[in-house]
This record gives sequence, structure tokens and C-alpha cells, in this order.
Amino acid sequence: MTAYPVSFNVTRPEKFDRTQVALRILVILVLSVLGGIIGWSLGLVYLALPVLAAVLISQKGGPKYLEDRGGPAMTLLQWYLALYTYLSMLADRFPSEPEEIISFEVRPQGVPTVGSALLRLIYSIPSAIVLVLLGIIAAFIWIIAVVSVLINESYSEGLYNFQLGIMRWHARLLGYHASLVDQYPPFALDTGPEAPGQTSAEGPAQV
Repeated sequence: MTAYPVSFNVTRPEKFDRTQVALRILVILVLSVLGGIIGWSLGLVYLALPVLAAVLISQKGGPKYLEDRGGPAMTLLQWYLALYTYLSMLADRFPSEPEEIISFEVRPQGVPTVGSALLRLIYSIPSAIVLVLLGIIAAFIWIIAVVSVLINESYSEGLYNFQLGIMRWHARLLGYHASLVDQYPPFALDTGPEAPGQTSAEGPAQV
């Protein structure tokens, strides 16, 4: 199977810090008070990314946009994914820099235009719907993970890998949504090991 041009990975902590659970809950509460960002974060990024990409493409042109790897759009993606990774119980340190907790790489491809960037708002809908449904399952897993961490300072590797698979789907969809790649993200939950620029050695589980 050919590698998808967006790769995402996180190094699993040997054990989780119980105090970080309280910090996560505090961050979620604060963000929720500020406007329900946790529940609507994917929707906000979903709407903002193609518009931001279209503006940057109109200013720089498609080739320069890809040469710069999206510039501000890539920065937004990195911070969003890093914060979401922390809140999803995949990393155990609040990100001061995205690179501290995630590995996120994009191999730009295609010739994006303003029109094609805005059309991603429509093209990405099927994948986004599946992510929303997976997010419901992820919420229950998060509760199990929190309880397990408070008791044992860890939680099931299988549940961890499921959450990681969802984050990889997020990363691939958002890379496509930002017009950084042309290839539509696969409808697959990749829970295996992944090196930058490679698919899982086990292969993705089809959804």
C-alpha cells in the first residue's frame, strides 16, 4: 500500500501523571466556558482551514503555498493536533511547542487553487462525518482512560492505539482539508506503528 503523504505519530508515555488528569479537565472546562470549543473544535477548524488556505493561495499562488508547506495553515494544524493529542490522553505534557509531543509531517502535492481550496469544505464532509461518529466512541474511551490513569497511572494499549488511530485520521483529513495534499484521506483507522512517510507495518483497519 502506498504511503499517504501525511504522517502523524505520538510516543506513548511509560506512565501517566495523575496530576495531568486534573489539568486536562481544567483546560476542557475553560475551553467549554469560552464557547464550547471542545465540542465544536473540529467544526471550527473544518470551516477555517479551507478559507485560510484560499486566502494564502490567492496571495502566493499554489506552488508557493506548497513550497512554504502552508505557512500559517500548517502552524494552525500543528497547534490544533498537539492540543487535541494532549486532551485525548495520548501525551502527558501540555504542549508549549507542538514538536514536543507530536510528530506531524506533510509531503505537499498537487496544484491548489482558490476554488479547489474552498471546495474542500464539501469534499471533506464524508470523512468528517465518520470522525464525528468515532469521536463519540473516543469520549467513552477517554472516561475509561481517566479512571485507569487515576488508579494505575496507565491504561490499555488497545484503547490507546484506538485513540491514536482517530488522531491520525484527524491529521490526514486536515492536511487534505488545508489543500496541502491532493489525495483524499483513506477511510481507515490506522492503529499500528507508523514512521514518518510510511504506512503502518500492520496496515490500517478499514472502517
